[in-house]
Amino acid sequence: MTSPRPFTIAEIYDQPAMVPLWPGVGRALGLAESTTYQLAAQHRLPVEVVRLGRRQFVRRVDLLTFLHLPTTSDAAEGATSTASEHNTTEESAQ
Repeated sequence: MTSPRPFTIAEIYDQPAMVPLWPGVGRALGLAESTTYQLAAQHRLPVEVVRLGRRQFVRRVDLLTFLHLPTTSDAAEGATSTASEHNTTEESAQ
């Protein structure tokens, strides 16, 4: 079984402030579901995992920082429009 398609930059910016461990963080990092949960259990994810009840989350700002993406809203708007243009160009090339 293959992992689902990783998130685009625009999809990462569309995530809530507290990103669910799966599918949010896993797909943003290009990991399979089982690998995401296993790394979280072993405290080996490159971002801090926050437990809220039984659910696990990562702060979006931490995920953006790890991915070296701008965390301010102005920079994010530019990144998402650039990512959308890139995706459109990719799709038309296929």
